[in-house]
Amino acid sequence: MERRSFLKNFSLAGALLTVPPALAEAATFAAPVKKDIGNITLKGKVQSKGTGIAGIAVTDGNNITLTDKNGNYELLSNNTAEFVYISMPSGYQFTNDKGIAKFYVPVNASSNIFKADFELEKLAVDDKQHCFVVWADTQMISEKDVELLKSQSVPDLQQLVAAYPKQTLFHGIGCGDLVWDKFELFEGYKQAIDSTGVTFFNVIGNHDMDLDARTDELSAKTFKKQFGPTYYSFNRGDIHYVVLDDVFFIGTAKQYIGYITENQLQWLEQDLLQVKPGSTVVVSLHIPTNTGAARRNKKDAELGSVVANRKQLYKILSPYKVHIMSGHTHFNDTWEENNIMEHNHGTVCGAWWTGPVCGDGTPNGYGVYEVNGSEIKWYYKSTGLPKTNQLRLYGKGKSKNNPDEIVANVWNWDVKWKVEWFEDGVEKGGMEQRAALDPLAVELYAGPELPKKHKFVEPTLADHIFFATPSANAKQIEVRATDRFGNIFSEKLSIA
Repeated sequence: MERRSFLKNFSLAGALLTVPPALAEAATFAAPVKKDIGNITLKGKVQSKGTGIAGIAVTDGNNITLTDKNGNYELLSNNTAEFVYISMPSGYQFTNDKGIAKFYVPVNASSNIFKADFELEKLAVDDKQHCFVVWADTQMISEKDVELLKSQSVPDLQQLVAAYPKQTLFHGIGCGDLVWDKFELFEGYKQAIDSTGVTFFNVIGNHDMDLDARTDELSAKTFKKQFGPTYYSFNRGDIHYVVLDDVFFIGTAKQYIGYITENQLQWLEQDLLQVKPGSTVVVSLHIPTNTGAARRNKKDAELGSVVANRKQLYKILSPYKVHIMSGHTHFNDTWEENNIMEHNHGTVCGAWWTGPVCGDGTPNGYGVYEVNGSEIKWYYKSTGLPKTNQLRLYGKGKSKNNPDEIVANVWNWDVKWKVEWFEDGVEKGGMEQRAALDPLAVELYAGPELPKKHKFVEPTLADHIFFATPSANAKQIEVRATDRFGNIFSEKLSIA
């Protein structure tokens, strides 16, 4: 390594300054190693059985070009490019390596031309109808956690897929925090994904970053070796899917903010030029762009809890019908405004593999999305429970405000749901909604004295908690929750 020293004597503004020898020695420093940035041409062909495919977007993460009529592409880049990758087109199989989506080639910048071809296989079925699942925060810190993922979550997803018609196309989105700072467990995560039989596209989370990196740009080094680029897009049917990296590492261990870099925003603007305005776009990222947590807790949002420059993202997405998929919070939350709806998911690991529910009482599980053309329907799938399990009902004595109230947690509720209650078969109307704690989460997690796997786990306020006060002589209570698609879910409770 080249070393450089300051001169012991140097002039400044006509004056001769003398630096003490000891200080001069202390000022000796190692000059940074510079990498000359030179041009490199990325070129190749996107084809299927020898026939080129026209109009496929190819990128180096900065600029985007389209393949010509023969499927050829050429992109002037530079030797800082890490990958050349494509936006997988509709109508073709997702290429994967043991379940992990492969749409990229690592760039070898040893010469000024790098060639990479992409071979695609046409689907045998129309992909305008398909399904996808969102696994948020598998977040494993030990081999025991890996075994829980393999023994609980994997069979659940296998059974879910098997319950659909055989030709149904499925893909998955691993929505960040795939592990919990233990990179050796990435292998267990990949083994689990491989076992599901579903191709997964993966998002980087704050626990998937190299914590010893000096900058955000270098914090994804290990993740990229395992899963490729941290931002990219792909297509299936009429839906355009985008994955972004919104975890900005600030250079000290476990410190980050929710923020999307200018480089990504510029790339996204180019990417969306290929998407017709009015189309449905699904954007997946780890930290939610926004949630109701700050409002519920009556305080400002923390920088690491939402995306600071989210309004700039919303502006870019304004021509489209948008669903945002996020994780990170370990609670279930939704909001919608104008053209955007965000789904902040309850987690696969629940409360960090501590118990059967997240801090808001949402069962360990994942989101399931059914696509028909440009329309999407969805539900939350609780691990180990039937898809009809969409609420939990508590009898008297569980409400903090009134011991005579009954409580219902409808975890996938949004503003277009209807939650009603019946007393001994008589309709009583809508239930009162309040931001509150789930009684089971309180029982399992409230207070540091409980024998919890992780002491920091606590119940969290949720908007999806509902209350009603039965009459003194009521015998049976029923709660019916009707989702925005007209599906009705009910639970009954006998009370003394």
